[in-house]
Amino acid sequence: MFKLFQREAGFYRKLLALALPILLQNLITNSLGLVDTFMVGTMGQLPLAGVTLANIPVFVVQLMMFGIQSGSAVLISQYRGKGDLRAINRIMGIGMYTAGFVGLVFALVMGFLPSQFMSLFGKDPQVIATAARYARIVGWSYLFDSFVQIYIGVHRAMGNPRRGLYILGVSMVGNTFLNWVFIFGNLGAPQLGVEGAALATLLARVLSCSIAVLWAVLDKGFRIDPALLFRPGREMVRRFVRFATPVMCNETFWGLGSSLFPTIMGHMDGSEEILAAYAIAGNITNLCTVGVFAIAGTAAILVGQEIGSGNADKVYSLGALLNALAFLFGLAAGAVFLALLYFFIVPVLYPVFKLADSAAGDICTMMLTVVFIMMPLRSFECTNIVGVLRGGGDVRAATIIDLTPLWLVALPLAALAGLVFKLGILWVQLATMSENVVKSIVGFWRFQSGKWIRDVTIPIYGTETQP
Repeated sequence: MFKLFQREAGFYRKLLALALPILLQNLITNSLGLVDTFMVGTMGQLPLAGVTLANIPVFVVQLMMFGIQSGSAVLISQYRGKGDLRAINRIMGIGMYTAGFVGLVFALVMGFLPSQFMSLFGKDPQVIATAARYARIVGWSYLFDSFVQIYIGVHRAMGNPRRGLYILGVSMVGNTFLNWVFIFGNLGAPQLGVEGAALATLLARVLSCSIAVLWAVLDKGFRIDPALLFRPGREMVRRFVRFATPVMCNETFWGLGSSLFPTIMGHMDGSEEILAAYAIAGNITNLCTVGVFAIAGTAAILVGQEIGSGNADKVYSLGALLNALAFLFGLAAGAVFLALLYFFIVPVLYPVFKLADSAAGDICTMMLTVVFIMMPLRSFECTNIVGVLRGGGDVRAATIIDLTPLWLVALPLAALAGLVFKLGILWVQLATMSENVVKSIVGFWRFQSGKWIRDVTIPIYGTETQP
């Protein structure tokens, strides 16, 4: 067992050099949602519930972008191991086309049909109207965010996660400042409330997109070749469809499935309190699980580059180490966050969100308790599926293992508990966690088989170290 953790000199230094920027990048991304929730939450329960409802489709868009990032990374990390930067230019171009199309569709729907779209996710007219005011503005931000996500995803997959950290760091500072200006009407600006939060998000995305475009043009380390970027070629499109599309579909349908949990909650009795609690619990959970996704992202890079470099014989041991580290991290993090919940979050943060001694506060505490107890399994299955199996090129099996427990186990159980038998929110929350148990068992079996190690970088155009 201990031999598994014995690695060549410099391995753990390299692991931390990749994982820490990704962790900070994820922390910044999730902090943006928490800042919006915190500032809007000070205005009362109704605005908080409205923004939570509007963020259901926003969450799906973000996961679709993450799916395009992750699908591209399956190819990019292995091509980086081979030193083929021309191929990476082509993959970036396909990712830009795909993400841009997704961003445009959601911008049009949320911009021109916000009330109709929001009514799909809840039944309270006041909450829907508040959500529509937010969605009408924030939807346009994804036109700009699509390029940013692809750009930082390419550099992350090449082993340079600091690029995204810098860009998103500026975006977070800008978003927080603009929230303060437009939500509360500071510096002579009108007090816009939820619309102010949406406007701040839109302007912050414009800023981050401008920085990314300027950096891409001036970058001499990874030169953009417009001929390859805008005309990636049919052969690379076929390879992208084969290896990246399953990952994109994975994240899209996982996002759609996950968005149904708050939709179920939105149709339960007492939905306003439940959604308010879910907003706080969801944002705290996202912050507390950034380390989990950092390990998974690092695993995908390391496994992919190892295969691309021709060291497939070392990949199984590497994957086993990364899965073990993820489980141990989840165990330690879950214990720490449980202690923080009862000694800091409940007594300190709840009064800020006006959740102290309320039904919403009790629901939030219950949700977070269940999440933190399940963190070791969640950390393992996320790293195994998103990091090891995908990084190894086993995208179809990873997709099946990720989606089947959600759609065939967790969602039916949640719907039965919340809408049919009306057992209460505790049983709905337990149902949402059931997918982690199933994915851990099936994913571990797939990993042990060793069938997930695949080289996806058969040369198409020839290999060159510079575009």
